[in-house]
Amino acid sequence: MKILTIVGARPQFIKASVVSAALQPLCGEVIVHTGQHYDKNMSDVFFEELGIPKPAYNLGVGSGSHGKQTGEMLIRIEEVIGREKPDILMVYGDTNSTLAGALAASKLHIPVAHVEAGLRSYNMRMPEEQNRVLTDHISTWLLCPTQTAVENLAKEGITRGVTMTGDVMLDSVLHFLTVARANPEKSKIYETLGIAPKQYRLATLHRAETTDGGVEAVTRIFRAFEQLPQRVVIPIHPRTRGLAEEAIAKGGFRNIQLIDPVGYLEMLLLTSGASQVLTDSGGLQKEAYFMEVPCVTLRTETEWVETLHGNWNILASLTTEDILDKALHTVPDAAARDSKPFGDGRASEKIAKLLCANA
Repeated sequence: MKILTIVGARPQFIKASVVSAALQPLCGEVIVHTGQHYDKNMSDVFFEELGIPKPAYNLGVGSGSHGKQTGEMLIRIEEVIGREKPDILMVYGDTNSTLAGALAASKLHIPVAHVEAGLRSYNMRMPEEQNRVLTDHISTWLLCPTQTAVENLAKEGITRGVTMTGDVMLDSVLHFLTVARANPEKSKIYETLGIAPKQYRLATLHRAETTDGGVEAVTRIFRAFEQLPQRVVIPIHPRTRGLAEEAIAKGGFRNIQLIDPVGYLEMLLLTSGASQVLTDSGGLQKEAYFMEVPCVTLRTETEWVETLHGNWNILASLTTEDILDKALHTVPDAAARDSKPFGDGRASEKIAKLLCANA
């Protein structure tokens, strides 16, 4: 039995690392990298340090408009399906790679397994929301990270093939944070950056909704960061670097430290060592929650509603005043962490057993 796995973006590499390890003793897997993230620091290094098998195919699609990128992926994934003839095509999350893989398989009558099914922000202006909704409606196996995701699907009339597996990102954090802390080379990240654990805040900015307003939009966010009592360290996405550098130059900001993208192990260490995370990323919200680091999400909605309980994560509009207010005055409630909404850290094992037993 053969599973064709489609990945293309940094969060998908992380999820695939633990699921691929669980699949290995049970059934065959062929990994296809679409090339959606093509920068070495955003792609190759992840495969190297996470021990993911080298992709059998790298489609090299790269960046482009949504239509161009998705269309090219569709064409090339369809060709791979024709050669490999898989029993199942597996996709992760909500990227253009996810949708392209699901559409290509569905049209060729290959059943689709969607890891991280059922997430909803209920903002259809988000490309990610469009991708995840469409993928869910053509999937055979809907592998949900939380009970909320199961309930979201039920509201849309989807109950067949739905399983609450838990979140594979929790599996990944539990495993790789231990690996990172035991690696002296990775642990040097604090010394390299001139920071000390719990004496800095960690931020990321990459969504189009955050940066569509150009330098002025980024400047509004940075004005809030500048007024925080600790340095703000930002591993900057290549697409956002130019805007960030211009905003810093114009604003004269001194409390913001831009760094190149780092590998997953270093990012886990930076997250666990931060006193607070400020981000527009979906994945980093969860990772902060898993590591008990307070988070301010720079969005007005989140698909990870479980993280909002007890103010461990709080939403902020993209204004200087709201970001600063939430960052300075939100106190998380330790008692709100009693339940385990993201499962028991064995989601990958459950997914592998389910798919390999039912294909």
